[in-house]
Amino acid sequence: MTVTIHPTAIVSSEAELGEGVVIGPYSIIEPNVRIGRNTYIGSYVRILSNVEIGSDCRIYENTILGGEPQDHSFKGEMTKVIIGDRTIIRENVTVHRATGKNNVTRIGDDVFLMEGVHVGHNVKIGNQVTVANKSGLAGHCEVEDNANLGGMVGVHQFVKIGKLCMVGGLSKVVKDIPPFTMADGRPARLYGINRIGLQRAGFNSTQRDHVKKIYKRLYHNGLPLRQALDLIRNEDVEDPIVREIVSFLEKSRRGLAPWPRVRPTWEMSNDED
Repeated sequence: MTVTIHPTAIVSSEAELGEGVVIGPYSIIEPNVRIGRNTYIGSYVRILSNVEIGSDCRIYENTILGGEPQDHSFKGEMTKVIIGDRTIIRENVTVHRATGKNNVTRIGDDVFLMEGVHVGHNVKIGNQVTVANKSGLAGHCEVEDNANLGGMVGVHQFVKIGKLCMVGGLSKVVKDIPPFTMADGRPARLYGINRIGLQRAGFNSTQRDHVKKIYKRLYHNGLPLRQALDLIRNEDVEDPIVREIVSFLEKSRRGLAPWPRVRPTWEMSNDED
């Protein structure tokens, strides 16, 4: 398979292009860029130096990858953007390089970034994550595997969003969102577990109920969260679901989004199968 480069595109001789790569009209590929096999680059895309893109990706019009971080501490040090395989990046997306020598802004495999998404410096996005239109991830955020962010979500710097979370559109996320939960609001708060997401990920009804009971014990047993966490950690040390939740909570830097004790009936119905 050959590389296809439109005559109007500007591609550095120091860029490494895999077999089957397509570069569209008026796109610019700078030196020290690596693009994996069968990746499609649309029109008017700019990929700056020190960006690595995996295989079978699709990158659409007016995207800019590898721009300098919007960070006062950045002094021109060597940093990167690394993007995994089969990732789709739609129009007008911006992904910035990291701050701090040899640090990386990293996007995993099978990620879907919809139109207008911004991924700030030092962000880490796991695998099979979807981020809908116009959402923004500030510096040092982390989004774990299989999370789903609705449109126009704003995520504060250093916030972490756990595995298989669902964050509603227009949410303002200023605290960490623990695994397997749903969050919404300004500021975002928890509304239950992400039962549909868990079901699609292969969690059976017993496992989904188990997740719900863990969070009930954490948030709604009348104990301080740290004390409740200690009880769960000691009682269920071999449980993989408990380990996932406990590990996330132990590493929280921003604190956890609240889970109100009383909710309207229509919200509580979201917890049902």
